[in-house]
Parts: sequence; C-alpha cells; structure tokens
Amino acid sequence: MSVVYSLKNVVKSRLVDKAGFRLQVPSIEIKQQENIALVGHSGCGKSTLLDILALALHPDSQDEFLLTPKDQESQDVGFLWKKKKQNKLSKIRKQHIGYVLQQGGLLPYLTVRENIELPRRLMNLPQDDSTRSLARVMGIHRQLDKLPGLLSAGERQRVAFTRALSHRPSILLADEPTASLDPITARKIMAVVMELVKGLNITMITASHDWAHVYKMDLRVLKQEAEVVEDGHVYQSTFTD
Repeated sequence: MSVVYSLKNVVKSRLVDKAGFRLQVPSIEIKQQENIALVGHSGCGKSTLLDILALALHPDSQDEFLLTPKDQESQDVGFLWKKKKQNKLSKIRKQHIGYVLQQGGLLPYLTVRENIELPRRLMNLPQDDSTRSLARVMGIHRQLDKLPGLLSAGERQRVAFTRALSHRPSILLADEPTASLDPITARKIMAVVMELVKGLNITMITASHDWAHVYKMDLRVLKQEAEVVEDGHVYQSTFTD
C-alpha cells in the first residue's frame, strides 16, 4: 500500500508568556486504506493533530509533511504552507478530505439533503442518485427533506458522516464523532462507517478517548505521551505508533 501521510518532526505550539501546550509528531506514516485511531485524554492535542492533517492548521515547523491522495501525485504540504499557497491547500482539502466534527457541524438552515450535497456542489460534481444511495446505507434516507434540528443526535452524526463521504474523498477525518452518543448508537454508526470506508477504499483517521471502543473496532492506534517540560510551564504532547 502507498503512503498517504508522511510526517517527521512536525511541531505546533500554543504558548502565551512561555506557558501553554506543544504538539509534537516525531515520525508517522499512514498508508492508504488504513484505519487509524488517535487515542488520548481530552485536551491532549488530538483535535490539533486532526486539523493539521486536514490542512486547516499550519504547523510551526516540520522536517517533512507529505500528503499523497489516492491515485494522485504526492504533495509537499510543508512547502505549500511555507510559500503560503492557500488556494492550493484549499483545493487539496476540498477534493481529497472529508471531515466530521464532534458535534457534526451541520448547517441548521439547510435540509439534510442540502447539507450532504454541499461538498459536491462546491466541487461542481453532477447531482445524481449518489446522495440517496449513500443516505440509504447510513439509514437516513427518510430524513433527507428535514432540517438538522428535527433529528436525533445519532441521526445528525449519520448525516455528518454522509456529507463527509459524499464526494468520495481519499481521506476521512473524524474528531470524537460519537462522544455525545450512547455506546450502542455509537457502535452501530461506526460499524456502518467502517464498512463504507472499506468499500470505498478510504483512509480513516479518528480521534477518541474511548480505548475499549477503539480496540473493538480493531484500529491501528497512535498513542499520546505527555510530559511537562521547560521549567514546568509547557505541556508537551507527543503522538507515536
């Protein structure tokens, strides 16, 4: 399998008066079609790392940051950040990455159908039967004409996953997507998502603090190690295999 992400010595700090938080990634390789879990307690940097992988957050420094979407040429993300190629980064993100936020991030004034079709419209993809087909697999095909506010929490997360997958991205990122759901609903949703990801040959990276759930899903785990450095004022979080 080809390598999708290759990160070496990627660092992101959030410091005020020399105190705060630093995320560090010494070396990570994520291969195509792998299912990865970022595991650690709340506030350890999982969301920060996901935002970096989504090309939405600029690292402070990196020795290497390469992204190779499925069937595409490798992109030197570090170089693109350095040269402030925001349009190029936005295009890569729009075409190749689907992102599910913890609370779904659905637009409340759009129907379920309109929310799902939004990524396709932004990419000028044809409007076909793919939305209904994907919604049927996710079990929300009867909710397409409703507004998100009329849905249950579980239904909203199903919509969020459907939207993230609607344009058939190479990579699916999910930030604690089932944290607000009961365990049974969470497991049902993730089981369906795992089947879809496998069928569409998508690389999935999800953040979670639920170790038991991660191990039951048989995901490869990137663990977080934490320490206090620099006179006790900087909390450093490191993600490794």
